[in-house]
Amino acid sequence: MSLGGSRLPPRPRRRNVDVTANAPPPQGPPVASTAGARLGALPRFFIFYALLYAAFGAASPFLPAFLSERGVAPQELGLLLAASTAVRLISGPVAGRLADLLQALRLVLCICTAGAAIVALCYLPAHGLWLLLLINLVHTAMIAPLPDVADALALRAAARRPGGFEYGWVRGAGSAAFVVGSLIAGQLVGTIGFAVIIGLHALALAAAVMAALILPETNRQALVPAQIEAGALRTLLRLPIFVRVVLIAALVLGSHAMLDAFAVVRWSAVGMSAATASLLWSEAVAAEVVVFFVLGPRLLNLIGPSGALALACSAGALRWMIMGLTANVVAMAMIQPLHGLTFALLHLACMRLLSAAVPPALAATAQALYHTVGVGLASVALTLLSGWAYGEFGARAFWIMAAVCTLALPVIWSLWRIARV
Repeated sequence: MSLGGSRLPPRPRRRNVDVTANAPPPQGPPVASTAGARLGALPRFFIFYALLYAAFGAASPFLPAFLSERGVAPQELGLLLAASTAVRLISGPVAGRLADLLQALRLVLCICTAGAAIVALCYLPAHGLWLLLLINLVHTAMIAPLPDVADALALRAAARRPGGFEYGWVRGAGSAAFVVGSLIAGQLVGTIGFAVIIGLHALALAAAVMAALILPETNRQALVPAQIEAGALRTLLRLPIFVRVVLIAALVLGSHAMLDAFAVVRWSAVGMSAATASLLWSEAVAAEVVVFFVLGPRLLNLIGPSGALALACSAGALRWMIMGLTANVVAMAMIQPLHGLTFALLHLACMRLLSAAVPPALAATAQALYHTVGVGLASVALTLLSGWAYGEFGARAFWIMAAVCTLALPVIWSLWRIARV
């Protein structure tokens, strides 16, 4: 059944989306290796997400410091990171579209994961801007598609009945593993040096390749051939639910740009210690994990995806308003758990809507456009706005992000009128 029209079918007495609406026909069983067949789909995705996000956690917080240690000046580091962002915005959609055209999501996932592990090792002997820039761009091109393609596979497996599961469980495992990877890397950096993050990152990615080989993938014959067409972008833009979900995510998730860039700056300006700031960040991630595992699926079933989006949007506006008013440590400790709503709940609601509205043959393309062109570009634009606004207005600039969140409310209302979920 195609959801190219303007409405999802309503469900009586229950306001959650029928995530099986675009699921492959039952005659196409999932394809997995013999070893993977001994495990259910959920344990396999648990293992893969844990390894993938542990690899991210081991490297991403410390990579700028590693590059600086290898001779990259602060101005050059800005150039390198900007170029990396540009590559990410291109490679994600390209790899996602390729995976859909070939209907080989697991193969693309394995190739990109293995490529990222190999290229990461090239950092170890490298010094100087131009060589490190080249390595960073290739590494980014390989690693950018991984969350998109993994989410497309996980959502497809989660929607399968019987044998399905809550997508939030595997994504929550990823968030928890990110924290563990960061903590392990942070401890080892203090004794061994920044080079250790490269080894940990490459090792976790290599293990993730092995885990990816046993992930279930829907048989190609299970997908409707007519859904695989050249005009993928045009097809997705004709889906009103897809367009609205991307816009909502761009506004609400994009509003986190000022938090990422200036929260610690704001807290440090009032004398908050680095240890306290670290605890506040950990509190936010812990709330994210709780929502992914426990609260998120229940809220989605209770108030529906549109209600969950409205709750996340309202929580974001409240969070940024308070951050613009005070940096009191007690107040910050009280609002940091709202991250579970502003990020995790919103992400779960968006994923449930996308899994229902997007044809399976375009799943990876849709994920790539959602993450990179939608949320990614919005984050870049709002980061630039944040820099100007914080310089002009100081902490009150957080109120601008509250206004950005509020702009999503009429879009959510429009989404509810179309989808009725």
